[in-house]
Amino acid sequence: GFYTTLLLTQTPEHILTLTNNKTEILCELKERTGVYWYRWSQQRQHFEFLVFSNTLGKATYGTNVSQDRFSVREARSHDSYSLHISHLHPSDSGTYYCSVSQSSQLLLGTGTQLRVVDALPLSPKTTQTPVSKKPVLWITKSKAASRKGPCSPVVWIPLAAGVLLLLLGLVPSALRLYRLRRRLWLRIHRQ
Repeated sequence: GFYTTLLLTQTPEHILTLTNNKTEILCELKERTGVYWYRWSQQRQHFEFLVFSNTLGKATYGTNVSQDRFSVREARSHDSYSLHISHLHPSDSGTYYCSVSQSSQLLLGTGTQLRVVDALPLSPKTTQTPVSKKPVLWITKSKAASRKGPCSPVVWIPLAAGVLLLLLGLVPSALRLYRLRRRLWLRIHRQ
C-alpha cells in the first residue's frame, strides 16, 4: 500500500529558487525511523527514488543521484530529517516527498513543490511589456498546481505504488542472492 499521511509534515510547501542555489526541505516524523525521499517530476511523468537515510545516519542513494548534491541530515530532536540539495538546476524541479515504511505500507509526507528557474519571473504589476504566450502558460499551470497539486492523486498514487512495491520486492531478493553468493564463495575458499 501507499498512502499520504499527516504523520509526516513537510515544510515549506513551495520553493521557487534560482539555478546554482541550494535549498532544504524539512520532514517532521511522529517517531524515530529511517526516511526515504522521492521526487515526482510532472514534466517527465516520473517518480524517482532519491535517497534513504536510516536511524544511524547511513544513506543509500538512488540510481544517478549525486551524493555531492543530495544529503539527508537528522535534527537534534531525532524526530525530523532535512533533505539538502545544492547546485540546483531546472531538472531538479518537481514535488519532493519524504516517506516512511510502516506495517508494509509506505506513508508519504505532505509534499514540497520545488521550482528551479534561471531567472525569477517579474511581477505582472511592475512590467509594462506585453506578456508573451510562454509566461501565460506558466502562470496558468502554476495556479492549477497550487490548487490541485502537481498531478491528480488518482494518476500518480497507483503509478508510484507500483514502482515502489516493485523496488521493495527486489530488495529482499537481491539481499538473498548476495548472501547466497557470499556463502558459496566462503565455502569454496575454505576448501
